[in-house]
Amino acid sequence: MTLEKLNQQIIQCRKCPRLVEWREEMAQVKRKAYRDEEYWGKPVPGFGDTQARVLVVGLAPGAHGSNRTGRQFTGDASGNFLFPALHRAGFANQASAESRGDGLILKDMYITASGRCAPPDNKPSPEELNNCQPFLEREIKILKPKVIVCLGRIAFERILKIFLARNPVFKFTHGVSYHLANGVWVLCSYHPSQQNTLTGKLTTKMFDAIWAQARNLLEGE
Repeated sequence: MTLEKLNQQIIQCRKCPRLVEWREEMAQVKRKAYRDEEYWGKPVPGFGDTQARVLVVGLAPGAHGSNRTGRQFTGDASGNFLFPALHRAGFANQASAESRGDGLILKDMYITASGRCAPPDNKPSPEELNNCQPFLEREIKILKPKVIVCLGRIAFERILKIFLARNPVFKFTHGVSYHLANGVWVLCSYHPSQQNTLTGKLTTKMFDAIWAQARNLLEGE
């Protein structure tokens, strides 16, 4: 299995009726600002460096962000906070992400999500996340990342479930990292959603520190 073949499987998935209906409805209704654009309206695959040592795991596509552009964290406020930070840290060649053809290249990093379809109210159900989990498991198996950065508690809990890491010491806290038995580092960060960035729960300085920490974990510091 290659990432290219896996992504084709992801794009074709229709396993969750509620999510299929919602993502396709949003692609038809559209937001006024994007009414002249053709929405992606399908599950959103991961993207980035196929030799990446850092895997970034988010929650799920936004209805008018990734569900519109077809690329993780692209075209919404979360991405507008994420990609400048990745650029500053040297993981991205540019600070902006507007569309799949905008020239963005990730370096030593692959970005994916716990859920691949835009969910109502940004809340996929546990069953829907379980349906998507095999895709994330295969990405991890193919990439064999050294560091997994979890953007939000749901991503963190999903990674622990995949790695069968049941240590009660493993709790989601921003900036905390855990070394799993198989040698993988898991690094926790608040999600760069507006709910966190506009309230000051997640600041630019805090987010920059996450990517510096990821770099340090890569280098074994």
